[in-house]
Amino acid sequence: MLCFYKKVKIEAFSKDWYWFAIIGFVNLVLPFFLIAHGVKLVQSNLAAILMSTTPLSSTILGHFFTKNEKFNFIKTCGILIGFSGIIYLFSDNFLINNNNFISALLILLGSTCYVVGGVLTLKINEKKNENVTGSILIWAIIILIPMVFFIEKPWNTIPSVESSVSVIYLGFVSTGLAWLLRFRILKNNGLIFQSQVSYLIPIFGIILSYIFLDELITDKVLVSLSAVLIGLYFVKKAGNKKTI
Repeated sequence: MLCFYKKVKIEAFSKDWYWFAIIGFVNLVLPFFLIAHGVKLVQSNLAAILMSTTPLSSTILGHFFTKNEKFNFIKTCGILIGFSGIIYLFSDNFLINNNNFISALLILLGSTCYVVGGVLTLKINEKKNENVTGSILIWAIIILIPMVFFIEKPWNTIPSVESSVSVIYLGFVSTGLAWLLRFRILKNNGLIFQSQVSYLIPIFGIILSYIFLDELITDKVLVSLSAVLIGLYFVKKAGNKKTI
């Protein structure tokens, strides 16, 4: 509707269709599937910390796949500190154990997919924001529809009003509107800057999960959160320094 209103041509089936299809799969379909499956057995506050590692992943990928976001000493220290927090979090056998270890890894992998999708999106950054958003959403739907019919069998379920409202919200706001903003930031400010929204994920994740879900907050959760945030701070601090 937005593309129609602004008279922006959608190029989902143009000669660059494969870019939209790949980005739609890597940046929408795959992370949604992995994270949704992972949070079934992992507390939401832990999932928030695991998902907050995207700036660290983007720093590593940005060094190898972009021209102006290379490693320097401070960035390297930030990456090591941040990922040490994640390793320490996995040592909390009370919250992450043999029953949900794979689920935690799936969440970590799902968050990394967002970064990979960001790198791929830079390949088509000359295209209009609305065109890219609309095109990758179209391909994500094309990929998801047969998966939904094969895995979920929706004809056997009757969703509640609350579930329907949640799905509509996730589709229009958390996916459609968020991707419009995400691509604009990615295009104008770069991969690492765009990924720094992850600063907010663990903070709000821990607070809201404690308030609404009565989820447990252990000492290791707080130590891991602190390490991740300190690591992100160093990565951000190094952003404007000369690379080595």
